[in-house]
Amino acid sequence: MQVEITLINDHSGLKGCFDAFQVLRPHLNLNDFLSQVDRQREQGYQVLALAENSRVVSVAGFRISEFLAWGKMLYIDDLSTLPEARSRGYGEQLLDWLISHAKDNGCQAVHLDSGYGRHVAHKLYLKKGFLLSSHHLSLVL
Repeated sequence: MQVEITLINDHSGLKGCFDAFQVLRPHLNLNDFLSQVDRQREQGYQVLALAENSRVVSVAGFRISEFLAWGKMLYIDDLSTLPEARSRGYGEQLLDWLISHAKDNGCQAVHLDSGYGRHVAHKLYLKKGFLLSSHHLSLVL
């Protein structure tokens, strides 16, 4: 089995990532996804893909930003793996890549938000050294 991790920079590559993103973001159709990623790229958003035998099975969307509260940090917007490819360490491989990328880019931290019910994902984040450090609050308008 051949595994490859790459940054995705075009619509062709994004189309190959869509199924993995849709697991986490089921409200998006392909056209909305492509348009949304294009808009987010203008704000520094990047897509990382892990392919198993040339098929994308795990993805991460992230950006590097600076905040008064945390300094320069890498924020993980999205981290998703196809259900049939889970428990193979792919999410962990993407996290390792992202942590290394953050260090290489002078970031002081890596942050992410995760839904309350995503207990399997939480186990991975805690194993990698992430801390439950805040509450994320939102107001739908």
